[in-house]
Formats: sequence, structure tokens, C-alpha cells
Amino acid sequence: MKFSIDKQERYTLIKPLEENLNSAVAPKLKSEFVILANEGITNLILDLSDVHYVDSSGLSAILTARRLWSNLGTFVVTGVDHPAVKRLVEISKVDSVLTILPTVSESSDFIMMEELQRDLQSEGEE
Repeated sequence: MKFSIDKQERYTLIKPLEENLNSAVAPKLKSEFVILANEGITNLILDLSDVHYVDSSGLSAILTARRLWSNLGTFVVTGVDHPAVKRLVEISKVDSVLTILPTVSESSDFIMMEELQRDLQSEGEE
């Protein structure tokens, strides 16, 4: 599976460079999520803008990332542009459990706001 990883100060962006996120490539993506989580990446953006099709294995990989980052920080999906991917998101109702935003820029802003909120909460607990 081909993908790019861009590590920024506040987040890491992972972008599959594949048209299909299916059973042939999903295990590699899951493995990469586990590696990033073990590296201590606190915020992850998954950019699906090059992905045209996602099957149940691909969806499972995405939900694995959501589960991993529920304890680490923030997980955002962006680039859900292709009609087949949008349809899967709607049919499976994963939009109710995933944070899906239109662009990487909006995802970055969302992560910054989430970090501020976490910082304020931790200060209030002290």
C-alpha cells in the first residue's frame, strides 16, 4: 500500500495514495495506525481525497484508528469527496462516530481547538 505521512507540530497527516481502500490494503493501513499510535502521535488526520472506493475492510481500518485515538487525542477524517466513499459513510452511519471535515485546513483548525479545550480542562482539574 502506498501512502504519505506528513508530521506537523500539532498533528500527523496520513494520506492513502490508492484508489481502493479494500481488503488488499487495509491491513497495512491498520498496521501503520498502530505504529503511529505507539510513536505517541496525539492527533491524526486521515485524508481520503485520493480514495475512490472503501469496502468493509477499509472501514474497519478507519474505525481502528478512531478507537486508538479515542485515548490518545483527536482523529479526523477529511477528503471524503468521491461519491462511492460518501455513500458508504452515509449507509454505514459512521459519520455519527467519526469526525469528518471537508479539508485538511479545517481539520487542523479543529485539532487546535480540541487541544485548547483539553488544556483548559486539565488546568481546571488542578
